Amino acid sequence: MRHGSPRPEPDPAIVARLRAAGCVFAEDEALLLSSEAAATDARLEEWIARRVEGEPLEQILGWAGFRGLRLAVEPGVFVPRLRTEFLVSQAEVLTRPGTVVVDLCCGNGAIGLALLAAQPSLRLYSTDLDPAAVRVAARNVGSAGTVLQGDLFAPLPAELRGTVGVIVANAPYVPTEAIAEMPPEARLHEHRVALDGGSDGLELHRRIAAEAALWLASGGSVLIETSEGQADRTAGLLSAAGLEARIAHSDEVDGTVAIGTLAP
Repeated sequence: MRHGSPRPEPDPAIVARLRAAGCVFAEDEALLLSSEAAATDARLEEWIARRVEGEPLEQILGWAGFRGLRLAVEPGVFVPRLRTEFLVSQAEVLTRPGTVVVDLCCGNGAIGLALLAAQPSLRLYSTDLDPAAVRVAARNVGSAGTVLQGDLFAPLPAELRGTVGVIVANAPYVPTEAIAEMPPEARLHEHRVALDGGSDGLELHRRIAAEAALWLASGGSVLIETSEGQADRTAGLLSAAGLEARIAHSDEVDGTVAIGTLAP
């Protein structure tokens, strides 16, 4: 029986430094830092120091893994979370060849690109208010879709109204006062506009729900990532906007999505 190559062993000294800094996956991170640092001791030391200071690993490496994709990120840009893969799986079953997909608050473009990977004929439009996020998303999306800077639906071409099959949104949903309690990796190293959901965390959810029906095609759906504790209220916003609302949850990745569908 043939076996794959044995996994390389991380440098114990690097692992010890990372573990002392609170890195839960110190061994994996040590291997990544060592392999990605272009074999220069100076760069590796710089990267280790940045990680020990709490900078997200993905921003140091310049890329994040998401649903098997390797996507660029930059300092300050929101790093896609594992739980958001659940949003993708829920949206995936609602797409067909040629479906128009709008990715609001797109960050580095991860959600839309993951949907494109599963259904390459989608027509993708991604928007974000943060210029840094738009710059990175445009690099990742390339010619596969359209990336626009602006507030939620505002930059979309008017002719898309009534034609969108799926709207996906990982809009900020952390209440303003709770940002101070977030892990330093997010609180100090991701732009606040990517985290702050207003006084109750639902400010952007309200705005998305209020306008979604104007853009959706008959039978189209809007999917909003939310927290388990906020899900009922997010779904209530979708219902109040005239959409048929439901909630989906994954215990495996702790992902929660409120889904609103425009009746045919």
